[in-house]
Amino acid sequence: MRIVHYVHAETAAYGLATDAGVARLPLQRPSFDALVDLVASGRDVAVDTAVPWEQVTLLPPLTTPGKMLCVGLNFIDHMLEAKRPRPERPVLFTRFADTLVAHGAPLIKPTESDRFDYEGELAIVIGAHGWKVPPDEALDLIFGYSCYNDATARDWQYHSSQWTPGKNFPSTAAFGPCILTAAHMPPLSESIITTRVNGEERQKAALDSMIFGLSELLSYITSFTPLAPGDVIACGTPSGVGNFSDPPRYLLPGDVVEVEISEIGTLRNTVVEHADSLVG
Repeated sequence: MRIVHYVHAETAAYGLATDAGVARLPLQRPSFDALVDLVASGRDVAVDTAVPWEQVTLLPPLTTPGKMLCVGLNFIDHMLEAKRPRPERPVLFTRFADTLVAHGAPLIKPTESDRFDYEGELAIVIGAHGWKVPPDEALDLIFGYSCYNDATARDWQYHSSQWTPGKNFPSTAAFGPCILTAAHMPPLSESIITTRVNGEERQKAALDSMIFGLSELLSYITSFTPLAPGDVIACGTPSGVGNFSDPPRYLLPGDVVEVEISEIGTLRNTVVEHADSLVG
């Protein structure tokens, strides 16, 4: 099933995405933990009549992940275009919750950067507690999957060997439009990720071409930090990013970026210029 996090009549809720709109799920409390419990129960879910799409505003599938970890250089073709050696272990960095925007929301280009770039990725949404999990049990931690755009201020990313500044300007990471529950996700060998800018295909890859697969990633991550329901892992981007095009092709205000993963859907955002900062 495809689950969306949305606002209707000034109330946030989780619901099922349908052709007609969003059908609210009968949760006792509007929390991700309650959603996990409902799906894990396996019982048939009676839902409300769908609210038309034009009456809802989508939110990121999770607005405040407990932990949000991203994987760098996890596709061989991207590693090669970046002229980097094959990593011996997953390359990890963190994202902050205030970087997230939903499907359809503006993706904000920082005024401080002239090298704002796209990165289409698969996101894993964690639905169980895990600590020191062996690879053959790691997939049991996954509640579902989503699309992710790890948009990056490249100039700030390379200020030092630590990527945190380039990855954490507010409203620079798009996440959504839905969570496809793990039971409905096809094998990664059958799943294709595609990124388009203004309708032009820039990235395309099979998800099973990652250097570190999902089991290996989750086992490695839980070897040093526990994972819990509501954590998010973004699994890395394939080749075709703007930074390594010849000449480079960075995002500009008005550009429309789409990240599509077969079976999950399409995450679409328009780039806008950052407004003046507000304090207080």
